[in-house]
Amino acid sequence: MKYCAHCGATVELRIPPGDSLPRHVCTRCATIHYLNPKLVVGAVAHWQGRILLCRRAIEPRLGRWTLPAGFMENGESTTHAALRETLEEACARVEIDDLFALINVPYINQVHLFYRGRLLDTDFAAGAESLETALFSEDEIPWQDLAFRSVTRCLEAYFADRRAGLFRFHEDDLSPDEGY
Repeated sequence: MKYCAHCGATVELRIPPGDSLPRHVCTRCATIHYLNPKLVVGAVAHWQGRILLCRRAIEPRLGRWTLPAGFMENGESTTHAALRETLEEACARVEIDDLFALINVPYINQVHLFYRGRLLDTDFAAGAESLETALFSEDEIPWQDLAFRSVTRCLEAYFADRRAGLFRFHEDDLSPDEGY
């Protein structure tokens, strides 16, 4: 960041009084610009024992499979973001059950949230950011072609919980040495 979004003056990186971290501070109006992690929100949408996945039509990870998910927008709840992203990426309607997984990805300033959800019907299709969509049973999941490590961790936890007969909340942290 080079310029203040409030007045247009230059900013400098410094620790404001009462803070403990360097922030972009305007040299003219003293506005502090906080840069915080982005939330990626999606759904593990299931139908008769199978999970809905989307094959990405965009970078990063073009052509790889993922859960329907994306960046949360200002003014929406995390539940609404999961519903919206599932509709946008897979043209699918889903009923959200509960928050299932929170995966911290601090090295890219993101937090990934995945809800469990039930597809309301099988009328789904590839949205603008997807090449295709499909339902997969656990043994059909293209594990080597999943786009993101957070999706792999979420699905591993989902299938383990399903085998155990009890879904619980999962929290995990990814490190840079594990890949994207």
